[in-house]
Amino acid sequence: MTDDQLRTIFKALADARRLAIVRTLERDGEVCACNLLDGLDISQPTLSHHMKVLCDSGLVRCRKDSRWCYYSVDAEVAREVSAAFGLLADAAASAGDGASASDGPCADGCADACERDAPCDCGCGGN
Repeated sequence: MTDDQLRTIFKALADARRLAIVRTLERDGEVCACNLLDGLDISQPTLSHHMKVLCDSGLVRCRKDSRWCYYSVDAEVAREVSAAFGLLADAAASAGDGASASDGPCADGCADACERDAPCDCGCGGN
């Protein structure tokens, strides 16, 4: 997957309503546009716009049956996005960034406080 494809998908998912639509498709599988409208409190033209953005990103596909449109997540594209994150996680782990907070100086249990920038008295250098 190219950087441009990833950017397009991330831009599409950056909108709260589009993310909600994808979550619905994730949960329910293929969904008719009329059923998507029920849970979103938006107009049909607004839904059409959001679905165009999602379909143009490649993450969502549309199947037309007569006058109805049925939407679903494209499983292959979703796998490619997941694989891109897997590569990112692998790169971070091999660079030494994959260590958990409990592996560092906060092993005595204040790691959560240090990560939240909360007061910390473990001597780790946190607040």
